[in-house]
Amino acid sequence: MKLDFIEPLVPFLPEVQAPARPPALTEKIFWTAVVLFLFYVMYHVVPFGAEIRGGAFVEFIQTVLASRTGTLLKIGIGPIILASIFLQLFSGAKIIEVNFQEPRDKAMFNATQKTLAILLAIIETVLFVLPGVYLGPDASFGNPGLVMGLIIAQIAFTSILLMFLDEVVSKYGIGSGISLFIAAGVALAVVQGSFTLIFGGTGVDAGQTVMGRLAAGGATAIPNAIIAFLPIVFMFVIIILSLYAEGVRVEIPLSFRGFGSRFPVKLLYVSVLPVILTSALLMNVQLLSRSLLFNANWDVGGTNIAQYLGVVDANGILRDGALYFISPLQNPLYVGSYEGYLAQLAGSTPVFGIPEWAHVLGYTVIYVIMCVVFGQFWLEASGMSASAVAKQITTTGLSIPGFRSDPRIVEQLLDKYISTIAVLGSMFVGLLAVLADITGAIGTGTGILLTVSIVAKFYEDFKQQNLLDMYPGIQKFLGG
Repeated sequence: MKLDFIEPLVPFLPEVQAPARPPALTEKIFWTAVVLFLFYVMYHVVPFGAEIRGGAFVEFIQTVLASRTGTLLKIGIGPIILASIFLQLFSGAKIIEVNFQEPRDKAMFNATQKTLAILLAIIETVLFVLPGVYLGPDASFGNPGLVMGLIIAQIAFTSILLMFLDEVVSKYGIGSGISLFIAAGVALAVVQGSFTLIFGGTGVDAGQTVMGRLAAGGATAIPNAIIAFLPIVFMFVIIILSLYAEGVRVEIPLSFRGFGSRFPVKLLYVSVLPVILTSALLMNVQLLSRSLLFNANWDVGGTNIAQYLGVVDANGILRDGALYFISPLQNPLYVGSYEGYLAQLAGSTPVFGIPEWAHVLGYTVIYVIMCVVFGQFWLEASGMSASAVAKQITTTGLSIPGFRSDPRIVEQLLDKYISTIAVLGSMFVGLLAVLADITGAIGTGTGILLTVSIVAKFYEDFKQQNLLDMYPGIQKFLGG
């Protein structure tokens, strides 16, 4: 299916005008800083007429969507990412026909993505705000229906505004705006989390902080303070492992009319998408179980079979049953630091007596397997499989030295590397995410992996732009 149906809407879609000339590095830094400042302002502003009603939103979702509960960024970049994923999957599955080498097809694709993102921004805002779990109209402002509409309009507009700020960064700044927003949110969470862990903050037991344990004095003051500091230590461990993984790659030699180049297959070939998709699925299972199993009584022969599927406590959290094995692990920071966490690991579930260590082991195995499955799915759906890459290589006239330029032969050779590395990479990011959950690393495993990858890409873009500014002749040669 062609995307011609979107053409009548193109003239009405706002767009950030492309620069008349390539911006200098100082200009790119300026616009990137301006957009970053605006993001942080919106990150801390509560919508006019709204009151925060609590409700713990999933930390993973806030990391991936650069969102923050109770602010203008309630849904963050969610609509933009969702629209992109939908269209990429439709394109990979050949539901829509797009030739990205054709300027018109590319323009229609971008217009469709922008239109879908605007519609999703409105729909997601309504779905998140109307229940009134996280935000609601302040009674002092009068008509609650009118105020609710105003809140929805503010949050939806902010999400749409992020889409255009992304365009500003892409055309006038460094890198991608979406990547900038994600990295900025994770960086702020790391800084605030570290500060709270050391010095304390609202809702935090001062006696459990690093300074609080040191102030308690006694022979165990320093060891206790070190234990309280461990989430920061584990954060750096996750960062080091992420940096290592970012640099691991297999380079396949390519040639074109006597000139040589290389096709890099990174360990993180499918990036952190397996973790994102796995966590999203498990989160939805958790939310669905709260609705279906809370106070459920499916009586069969005098036995409530619902409890075998899952037992949900008064707070809506899975505590037992088969689904308990895929429920997220408890963060050590939420159960009285590592001492409370170790005590919890020694316990068992209230109904069937499942040991907590079995929950940890089962969750890890299931999580990693699901990451591998989603990694393979994304490999095929996004056009990154060996067959798709082989077709791209042969179509552009490239070949692998020592082998015939036949798509089937190239595919067989690439498959030896891409399939294996995709599995290993998916397992690695899955294990790293679970390790971060178990150890309570600040920033979460997904957030750190994303940020390391984003910062590495920003660094490469910065170096390239700096080189072009130093040697303008290169930019003219490249047609810039």
